[in-house]
Amino acid sequence: MPELPDVEIYKRHLDQTSLHKKIRRVAVMDARLLGSLAGSEFARRVEGKEIARSRRYGKHLLAALDGAGWLVLHFGMNGSLKHFGADEEEPAYDRVRFDFAEGDHLAYLNPRRIGHVGLTSDPEAFAEGEKLGPDALDPSFDLAAFETALAKRKRDLKSLLMDQEVVAGIGNIYSDEILFAARIHPRTGSDTLDANEGRRLFEAMKGVLQTAVESGAGAETLTGRLPPSFLIPHRKKGERCPGCGGEVETLKFSGRTAYFCPRCQKEAR
Repeated sequence: MPELPDVEIYKRHLDQTSLHKKIRRVAVMDARLLGSLAGSEFARRVEGKEIARSRRYGKHLLAALDGAGWLVLHFGMNGSLKHFGADEEEPAYDRVRFDFAEGDHLAYLNPRRIGHVGLTSDPEAFAEGEKLGPDALDPSFDLAAFETALAKRKRDLKSLLMDQEVVAGIGNIYSDEILFAARIHPRTGSDTLDANEGRRLFEAMKGVLQTAVESGAGAETLTGRLPPSFLIPHRKKGERCPGCGGEVETLKFSGRTAYFCPRCQKEAR
């Protein structure tokens, strides 16, 4: 599933290829991804508008439409964005396509149709309506805010990091990486952290995500760009830990598989 670094890649792709272009036509190939919004109404509100700027909030990408609200893109399990020229073949699994006045296109791809395309009048109101916690890389989300987000919650840290109401942007894969970087076992209870462990987890969250963004690597794509010290390239059962050389093991959390190193991430007794 695309996580914060993936969506940052899509944001940069949009910025490099589609910013300040006027949307001549919208083609909706699968209206189910629009939810309750009719395809014709979506097209009416978007066509003729220019993409003025973009921003990312957690796993959501938002694009301002020239004073007419914001386009909202959520990529579900395996969605993505693809810009292509007038002389290029349309990509597979193109569910919504934005045709620009210059003749090129931006396609929202989604093979499994798990995701969402919509509109909002305001990004902050959208985040509040979706009950999203602070974006993990928001500069205002500092150590004090992180400690407040974790306060009074008694859950394992693996599940807590993936809870978008607590902090937006982290999924199954990067929660493993953050816990590995912090040298904390995924089953550790959030209410058992001392001040030093809390700071270590916070710094690992910021550091891991920022490194992934700067490397241009996603959760499952371009992982070869990540530093060799990262767990993600070794996130397979039976692989060796990049830190100690021990065997990587797995645990299940609500149907999700967590990968960790039992030597580097010792479970408290």
